[in-house]
Amino acid sequence: MPRFNLPVGVSTIARLSKKDRQTSLVQTLRENPFATDEDLANLFGVSIQTIRLDRLELGIPELRERIKSVAERNLDSIRSLDIDEVIGEVIEIQLDSHAFSVLEIKPEHVFARTKIARGHYIFAQANSLAVAVIDAEVALTASARIRFVRPVKLGEKLVAKATVRSRNGEESKVRVETKVQGETVFTATFRVFRVS
Repeated sequence: MPRFNLPVGVSTIARLSKKDRQTSLVQTLRENPFATDEDLANLFGVSIQTIRLDRLELGIPELRERIKSVAERNLDSIRSLDIDEVIGEVIEIQLDSHAFSVLEIKPEHVFARTKIARGHYIFAQANSLAVAVIDAEVALTASARIRFVRPVKLGEKLVAKATVRSRNGEESKVRVETKVQGETVFTATFRVFRVS
């Protein structure tokens, strides 16, 4: 997933005219439909309300609707799980190839004192995506090699990408990399078996 970057030659130091900002907004959301209004406000150096008004004028839906739209265009039918059993929101899946999901870290996902995400949520997003990408009626995780790269905080949005690296009979190796705004925060390699 790309980081939230302005088009080449555009800087937040000098404020853009409304027309130029809206043109850049459309291009930015075309490249990364998962940017939040807050991400965009920071990127363009304007208020969140200004971004909302720009989106309204341009007919660009809010984040949840953009994610849903992308998902509807890019989903194979998941066979190994119900869609509701995948942790996070699946935004793209090509069975036995790759899949993406997004999980926003909310208060129920973090430790109360530190506001750091509990590791089992990060793992669950990756593990459920690794199982979902397998083209089988039943798929089970046999083993996982995981690495937490850095703590994830309240409000951050996890974008996980699962890639089927190899298949040997009933066993597949699935690599999952989870990022926050382009920065890797978690990696895992899963051995997933198809069960007849």
